[in-house]
Amino acid sequence: MSAKLNQLHVDVQSALGPKLIQSNIALNELTLLCRAEDYLSVCLCLRDDPRFQFEQLIDLCGVDYQSYADEELAGPRYAAVCHLLSVTLNQRLRLRVFAVDDAFPILATLVDIWPVANWYEREAFDMYGIMFENHPDLRRLLTDYGFVGHPFRKDFPMIGHVEMRYDPEQQRVIYQPVSIDERNNVPRVIRNEGAHAK
Repeated sequence: MSAKLNQLHVDVQSALGPKLIQSNIALNELTLLCRAEDYLSVCLCLRDDPRFQFEQLIDLCGVDYQSYADEELAGPRYAAVCHLLSVTLNQRLRLRVFAVDDAFPILATLVDIWPVANWYEREAFDMYGIMFENHPDLRRLLTDYGFVGHPFRKDFPMIGHVEMRYDPEQQRVIYQPVSIDERNNVPRVIRNEGAHAK
């Protein structure tokens, strides 16, 4: 672990204080966890403080922590994870924030801080159903406008809810309930343990 990374860790803890729930260094990168109500102020500090200067948001993604590493987790389910880059100081940082309400996950938008957050947040909304308050154009990005549900949620069925097909009589695409049965896509492996013992 580098002295520069340790210094960044100390400086972030000093600047953010009680706004941080957790901070740790793993895989040579600093990861922070903050509360949803402190999300904007933490991001502004990370962008504007001369010790940090994280002028670039290089990624923002949604995550469903319903189960993680083959175990059920207690606490909030949906999070946004931001990866920040300071080109000026040549340093990176990861920031995670959980939405408080699992039934209607909502977080503040980062578009006013980093305009590039626009499409990242639209993707997190589309795939996970995370709402971003005050987003200028929060609509689906990857799925069809008539799509039902959010496909990256861990409880979303593998076969989906509806299927679309072209109807030659109506001469248009129509949506209908899924007509195939759900199946297990994990291949079954059968090994004859005694065959290789010779």
